[in-house]
Amino acid sequence: MTTRTLPWPVAPAWPRPRASLLAALTVAMVCLPQQPTDLASSVHVTPADLTAVALVAVAALSALITRRRLSRRLWVLGPPVIAVAVATLAAETVTTSMPGFVRYIEIFALIPLAIVIVVRDGTDRKVVAGSVVAAALVEAGVGIWQAVTGTGASYAGQTVRAVGTFGAVDVMGMATVVSYGLIIALGVALSARGRWRVAALTAMLVLTPALVMSLSRGAWLAFVVAAAVMIALSGWRTAVRVAVVSASIAVLIVGIGPGSATLATRITSITSAATQPDQSVTDRYGLWEAATRMWSDHPLAGVGPRGFAEFRDAYAPLHVSGSSDTADSVNGFHRQQLLSPHNMYLLVLSEQGLLGMTAFCLLVGALVLWSAKSTLRARFPGRRTAGLIALGFLAWTLTDYGYADMGGSPTVIMAVMLGLTLSWTVSPGERR
Repeated sequence: MTTRTLPWPVAPAWPRPRASLLAALTVAMVCLPQQPTDLASSVHVTPADLTAVALVAVAALSALITRRRLSRRLWVLGPPVIAVAVATLAAETVTTSMPGFVRYIEIFALIPLAIVIVVRDGTDRKVVAGSVVAAALVEAGVGIWQAVTGTGASYAGQTVRAVGTFGAVDVMGMATVVSYGLIIALGVALSARGRWRVAALTAMLVLTPALVMSLSRGAWLAFVVAAAVMIALSGWRTAVRVAVVSASIAVLIVGIGPGSATLATRITSITSAATQPDQSVTDRYGLWEAATRMWSDHPLAGVGPRGFAEFRDAYAPLHVSGSSDTADSVNGFHRQQLLSPHNMYLLVLSEQGLLGMTAFCLLVGALVLWSAKSTLRARFPGRRTAGLIALGFLAWTLTDYGYADMGGSPTVIMAVMLGLTLSWTVSPGERR
């Protein structure tokens, strides 16, 4: 048998670089510390935003070169863009609303679409999801150290609140990122086997105490809802085992963990928030009232993106303080203006009216429906893991949006998670 020699040298088959690595870099950039003076500006561009711009550009170039056919389900990204554009044009001051318009389409359209394009297979999905877990572990490590050494954010006169690299200026940042990491780890632990399950459980042992030490009641409640949804879809036997283990860990952390008295007080305050609200809760109720009044006066298109901050004083009750005080060992004392109603649904309703709210409901409603159908029909372990994570993320987000809204650099990771969820619902069946 003779071999045929080619008249020209054959170039080695180098592996193509994965654009999903740029998405992972975008997630990592979110963890860079920021200064309070930077956050005070009306137009705040973070390193994560700059990396996200590069991600969107690379995704657009990739789509043009490869001419990849995208799913028709991506139509769900259109209504939010149209609604926020109408709200911006209808605003009293268009220039004031433009930064909000750009931010909204970045989070709810551009980054998710870019993730759909760069995630070509299960490996890409693992790269992006793994970067979220890695960021969560970094934040958890920093947060636990802050809580143990008393170098975190101030709470009840003590600097024991875990806030990670975000500091007191973004007190919900660490809790949000850690929650995303926990949801991914829980999804793997519930559906995977062998070393993947061991790795997921190990990650949860680090992430769970960090979430507890964040003292974020909203993140606690949102994760409980997300975990309940994921566990319920995994069968009643798994639900019983996980419930017993989770209850034991919670009792251990609250009972003998660092700052157990503070944790017990914080947990108790969840039930007393309605009957005996503190100043922060009272301010939040007042901001909700202001948002409702804005929508009542501007029912169709709202007051425009970033319009809530501009019209807040004209609509808010007199008892609303308008600012909150934060302090930590790095940034010191800082007073932050309350520029949103701390409720995503009321924020969209007040700034974009019924048009924006309808578009927002179409987006999340379609994602919930598609994710639920795909999870129930999943035949392969990888598909089921992705489905559990998607539904857990959606459950966490929809719960959290009842008392929080988009804001801060962690919102970029939320957009990445939204893109992962969308990429899974529109992709063909995968075995991995």
